[in-house]
Amino acid sequence: MATIELRGVDKIYDGDVHAVRNLDLDVEDGELLVLLGPSGCGKSTVLRLVAGLESLSEGEIRVGGRRVDEEPGHRRDIAMVFQSYALYGHMTVRQNLEFPLRMRRVPREERRRRAEEIAGLLELSEHLDVRPGALSGGQQQRVAMGRALVREPRAFLLDEPLSNLDARLRAQVRAHIAALQLRLGVTTVYVTHDQVEALSLGHRVAILRAGRLQQLGPGQELYDRPANVFVAQFLGQPGMNLLRSHVREGLGGHPWEGTAHPWDGAAHADEGVARADERPARADERPVIVGIRPESLELTDEDGPHTLGAEVHAVEALGAERLVYLAAPVTTVDATAEAGGSGKAGEGGPLLAVRTGTSRAVPRMGDRVRLKASTRGIHVFEADGTAASG
Repeated sequence: MATIELRGVDKIYDGDVHAVRNLDLDVEDGELLVLLGPSGCGKSTVLRLVAGLESLSEGEIRVGGRRVDEEPGHRRDIAMVFQSYALYGHMTVRQNLEFPLRMRRVPREERRRRAEEIAGLLELSEHLDVRPGALSGGQQQRVAMGRALVREPRAFLLDEPLSNLDARLRAQVRAHIAALQLRLGVTTVYVTHDQVEALSLGHRVAILRAGRLQQLGPGQELYDRPANVFVAQFLGQPGMNLLRSHVREGLGGHPWEGTAHPWDGAAHADEGVARADERPARADERPVIVGIRPESLELTDEDGPHTLGAEVHAVEALGAERLVYLAAPVTTVDATAEAGGSGKAGEGGPLLAVRTGTSRAVPRMGDRVRLKASTRGIHVFEADGTAASG
């Protein structure tokens, strides 16, 4: 096994397309690291740079402590599985698994032993003598993985390997990947845009945006303590609600202690209407962005000072829970739509998302409701989009 180190990695394509920007990234020996981000963020490019399928514009890549970015891909001892299975249809499963070993002139008995061993790990033993066309999509993807793993590479790269499978098969193959990686301990970099895959598979998750690393850490840590508004709103289905607001300086150690409640400081969506707390901004206040997860918002029958009136825009029934989208008189922020990698937010639509159970009556589109927030679920970001300290 081996570590993977990227230092100051840049990739610029013809036409001045800057796909990866000054990326520093370490993958630990035996770790499964997930690269997560929207389409076009550079995650597949990073994988191709590590594999040697693309050349660096700047920086260096080391595998197992040895610099490899100037070596051809076949000398890096790295195996890669793509979104397409790329199996040889005229060969049996056994022949597909043995093919990379045959190219390396591995003796026949050793080829057979290793192919049967990896087939057993992937629950493919009973299919060794059939051709890929007779297999399901999930089985074909496991054959593609097995063909890469049978080489016993130092590192294993997977580029959105499950995107061609339906939801049930994705869950099954995802479980196979997690169990296999744990058993083999092979250093793995996994690219996906699917948050469920990222959070369930990754020992750590690296979130990319416009070629820049936004945050790196265990998935739950990224969800609980996002480094900026992009990560906050990108993670979660739906993501974090973001509101323009203000805090008062000098009233406590954490910025949120400067204001009593999220609605108290929120900027009103209609400039012709008074602020939510019905008072002008003070000289000792500074602008911030307040984040509230949908599960930290609650529909309420109360009409207290810290509730907010809103109108139901849409309701999504998801079995054990519902998502309610509300039009409310606050200025919201769309952090994921803006191009660039700073995490800075732009103005978005006025909708707030609320996650609720099925115990209360189902609101309907157009209903007027009231909303309250749990202050325990409040996140505060500076005006530039970075997480506030404290």
